[in-house]
Amino acid sequence: MVQNRKIERRCISYEGHVFKPVAIPLKDLEQVILTKEEITALYYADFLAKKQQDAAKKMGISQPSFSRELDSAHSKIADAFFRTKSILFEEPESTEDV
Repeated sequence: MVQNRKIERRCISYEGHVFKPVAIPLKDLEQVILTKEEITALYYADFLAKKQQDAAKKMGISQPSFSRELDSAHSKIADAFFRTKSILFEEPESTEDV
C-alpha cells in the first residue's frame, strides 16, 4: 500500500499539460501520468545537471526520496516512448519560481 506523503515538497512551475506522439490523436493513446515531484526531479537532475544531493535539498526531501522520484520518472517516460503512449503532466498546486 502506498504511504501518504507527509511533507510538502517544493516543486517547479512548468507550462504544458501533455506530450504525445505526432499524428496520433490523443483519444487513441494510453496515458502515463508524471507527478509534479517527478517532473521537478527530472528538471534538476537531467535539465540542470544538478547532483542528487543538491537537487534533493532544493526540493526539501532526502536524497533517497529524490532518487526514487527520478527513477519513477525515467521508467514512465521510457514506457511512454517505447509503447507509444502520451505523457500527461500533473498540474502543480503550489510552486516556487526557479
